[in-house]
Amino acid sequence: MTQDADTLPAPLDAEELKLMDAWWRAANYLNIGQIYLLANPLVREPLTIEHVKPRLLGHWGTSPGLNLIYVHMNRLIRKYDLDTIYMAGPGHGGPALIANVWLEGSYTDFYPAITRDEPGMLRLFRQFSTPGGVPSHVSVPTPGSIHEGGELGYVLLHAFGAVMDNPELLVTAVVGDGESETGPLAGSWKSIDFLNPTRDGAVLPILHLNGYKISGPTVWARHSDADLTKFFEGQGYAPIFVEGDDPMVLHQQFAGVLETAVLKIREIQKEARANGLKDRPVWPLIVLRTPKGWTGPKIVDGVQIEGTFRAHQVPVSEVRTNPEHLHILEDWLHSYRPEELFDADGRLQPEIAALAPEGDRRMGSNPQANGGLLTKALKLPDYSDYQVRFEQRAAERLGSTAVLGQYLRDLYRDNPDNFRLFCPDETNSNRLGAVFDVSDRCLVSEIEPNDDHISHDGRVMEVLSEHCCHGWLEGYTLTGRHGLFATYEAFALIIDSMAMQHAKWIEHARRVPWRADVPSLNYLLTSTCWRNDHNGFSHQGPGFIDTIIHRKPVVARVYLPPDANCLLSVADHCFRSRNYLNLIVIDKQPQLQWLTMEEAEAHCARGAGVWDIYSNQPEAPDIVLACAGDVPTQETIAAAWILRQHAPEIKVRVVNVVDLMRLCPADRHPHGMSDADFTEIFTANAPVVFAFHGYPGVIHDLLHGRSAHDRFHVRGYMEEGTTTTPFDMVVLNGMSRLHLCLEVLRYVPGALTANGALVTHCNDLLAEHETYIREYFDDLPEIRDWVWSD
Repeated sequence: MTQDADTLPAPLDAEELKLMDAWWRAANYLNIGQIYLLANPLVREPLTIEHVKPRLLGHWGTSPGLNLIYVHMNRLIRKYDLDTIYMAGPGHGGPALIANVWLEGSYTDFYPAITRDEPGMLRLFRQFSTPGGVPSHVSVPTPGSIHEGGELGYVLLHAFGAVMDNPELLVTAVVGDGESETGPLAGSWKSIDFLNPTRDGAVLPILHLNGYKISGPTVWARHSDADLTKFFEGQGYAPIFVEGDDPMVLHQQFAGVLETAVLKIREIQKEARANGLKDRPVWPLIVLRTPKGWTGPKIVDGVQIEGTFRAHQVPVSEVRTNPEHLHILEDWLHSYRPEELFDADGRLQPEIAALAPEGDRRMGSNPQANGGLLTKALKLPDYSDYQVRFEQRAAERLGSTAVLGQYLRDLYRDNPDNFRLFCPDETNSNRLGAVFDVSDRCLVSEIEPNDDHISHDGRVMEVLSEHCCHGWLEGYTLTGRHGLFATYEAFALIIDSMAMQHAKWIEHARRVPWRADVPSLNYLLTSTCWRNDHNGFSHQGPGFIDTIIHRKPVVARVYLPPDANCLLSVADHCFRSRNYLNLIVIDKQPQLQWLTMEEAEAHCARGAGVWDIYSNQPEAPDIVLACAGDVPTQETIAAAWILRQHAPEIKVRVVNVVDLMRLCPADRHPHGMSDADFTEIFTANAPVVFAFHGYPGVIHDLLHGRSAHDRFHVRGYMEEGTTTTPFDMVVLNGMSRLHLCLEVLRYVPGALTANGALVTHCNDLLAEHETYIREYFDDLPEIRDWVWSD
């Protein structure tokens, strides 16, 4: 039921109200100091331009509201012993969070040089938005954070992911009103449909409406409370509204609102854990309206600042050149009465400091925001138990992802609260449906009789939103658990920026000494560009590989297993890893199986190697046929087979690359091959025809810096194709076995003129193929049914 702050009791006595307002004023003061000051941190002498930074960078407008929420959460953490972390969605709320974790002591615990006194305060100010310092948004170095302020639109997704299988955790998730306009945030409200209070924690969304973005009004700030009530009630929330600009009044109102919301959350959890979940809970949500730049300068140069977009960043910008602006800044700083807040040494007064929770209950020190401290290794089944066995290699077609699904089934079984699969409505489609033997899809809404493997207790996360799946998994892994995000290859590009931001977080965290290693974020992309039996051009897009390979080498890993046994080996490796973005790409359709498990383990350990069994005199080849990806592997080996039949004098070496980063020079990537190893595989001078799963330029990018670069002739996806047969896709993109044969004849000296019959055979078969598929709607039997034979 919707509530208004005016209907709630005022829970603060006079002394507590006074002290909480003092903390809030102290946090506001520290915000301004971070933006403006490089000396005279407590303004104990008249302010001069020498005390002001030469470049004024940062954002003030959202900070007072963030500070208000922080101090009030501190009160409830102490009162109810809450396990709580704070996520600031507004993009540049960095100074607010830094101020509060410094006040509570967490900042000094992690950074002893930033002491809790006047010298430490000065260091805190001088490092903000300066070279070698910290950015203006909440970021990796900020204690208590797992949400990057620059990741606009993802705060609720990270929050909900963090509380899954984390029953005692409460995330205070502040949604900026500009952020609320983004697509990911708009979709993330549905996350409560996947939160089960019997086993999950809770998220308290606080929509902070202060009216403006950087230069204009926000949409929701112009909506009435009645309109917002309709929206949020329709989403399944019970919104509580609180609004004002009188600090002492608003402190009382917000204290009542926040405590009411927290108690409602505890009531929902207590009821569900005692009696089971019967219906989807109606969770509380707070809408907080405060002026933009609240308590800042009201008028500057005759123009209103507070309560307008002009308060978004630096409200008084000409401090070093305009004496009146310097005077306004000085008065603004003094308005918080720092002499009442800090003692002679610049330390927060003890009675104010006592408002902070103790130890790990401080939001800046909660280990949930440093998830590597809580990480437990997965109980991994022996992947060799799921291996594909065969009497004759490459003679039977089998769905590789279906084999992986059996492995994931047992991974779920053995890790009931430490692993989840996140998949946009595609678990069965991706042939991973074996997981439903042990866990249903999660949905806490009404379950209907005809639903398939859906229950309130399910832990397979399906929602038709790549943003939700990726964001949930980020929150899940950053709080120490493990998971897999599986989706169609073309749709992975929807979360391109999310992957980039997460990679930046992981890479930066590796350079922050107190950040513990977290489980890797693992991707499985299927329904690849090479199979469009009924899907069209829109479903072709291998570009997510490009996204990952261009991330920092310390975090980027790309694997292209060609068959089921390689897929099992790669998946096991990825689930054991930490601090990576692991991208695995393999199609879900039945495919030929190339390697025994023993061979696959050795091959995956090397990452790339010569496949002697499919080569023709591989010791001193005339040409190297290389491949990366399941369909390119099939076409490459089929081309090698055709050449063996029709041009046996050509010495062909077949090379397969399963770890794409092995192609890099060793000085560019940790997985990169030495020049000696590279020459051993690709020879010193033989031409290389390389069939690649994605865009050809990827291979050239990876090879950059190698002297052998010019010898590589790459065939890959060229933005050709639509609804058609499997073989026609490789034909349209010039990567078919027939095209590869013609490439070999082109690059081996004298081969083209010596093998005219093979040229004719390839061209005739291509022409026959085009006619056949239009008449019979299927590939030529000799193509479709081809298997390897010696």
